[in-house]
Amino acid sequence: MMKLHWLFVACLSLLTLVCTPAFAEGKDPSRLRVALLPDENASTLIQNAQPLKQYLEKTLGKRIEIVVTTDYSSMIEAMRFGRIEVAYFGPLSYVLAKSLAPGLEPFAVGVEDGTPTYHSVIIANAAGPVKSLADVRGQSFGYGDQASTSSHLVPRAHLFNQVGLDGDKDYRPVHLGTHDAVARAVQAGQIPAGALSKPIYDMLVARGTVDASKLVELELTAPIPNYPIVMQGDLAPALKQSIRDAFLNMSSPEVLVAFRVEGFAATDDSAYDVLRDTARILNINLGEM
Repeated sequence: MMKLHWLFVACLSLLTLVCTPAFAEGKDPSRLRVALLPDENASTLIQNAQPLKQYLEKTLGKRIEIVVTTDYSSMIEAMRFGRIEVAYFGPLSYVLAKSLAPGLEPFAVGVEDGTPTYHSVIIANAAGPVKSLADVRGQSFGYGDQASTSSHLVPRAHLFNQVGLDGDKDYRPVHLGTHDAVARAVQAGQIPAGALSKPIYDMLVARGTVDASKLVELELTAPIPNYPIVMQGDLAPALKQSIRDAFLNMSSPEVLVAFRVEGFAATDDSAYDVLRDTARILNINLGEM
């Protein structure tokens, strides 16, 4: 019986040695699904991302599928349940995703004008009643997706901190889904004012999507940590390193146009603690968004 016992232990040890490396290697799929945040028209995002798709396929030797979900929540859920391997999250939507899927790993952050931060801009219709932040009181105010950083959380905090306006009682928040929808609605006078990402606003003006002469930029918010690139934590270590290198070494303007940045720098989860703190100040329960 003693010999049989030691034989069993030896076999179990051998099985452990054989299986552990395979488990430790993680997932190495032949196809990588790369999601872009749905903060603009989906067809425009996919069209602009074709050079990115080609770059990643060549660099990683994988088939790349560019994904644009219907809204922020569906992107968070897709990442949570492993239906996406790599994602370009907004800062707040990343924080929400991380709270639901702790294994997610942010590894790169967009850099623009030499800094890994950006701003939200509060705009108003040039012919409308809102001439200053204080004038927002009693008015409708346009936001994008509820889980948007620069088109909801940060400008909402800015209105509260600068002029004491509480979105639950002092004005009427109107969620329009995307940044470009906010700019269009303010220009058309459907709402007198709203907020969106400053880089997206500048891009909409440059494209002629909105007419800057019909809009007024009231204020910029404080700097916001830029959008992170995030990957599933259970991917194979070698694949994760290749993905990191592919983004951190990305330099072609044609490829980077999909992200509206000039390049990427390394980052980690702690860079986004400021958004968790902002949500706490506003008494926003991130788990219920």
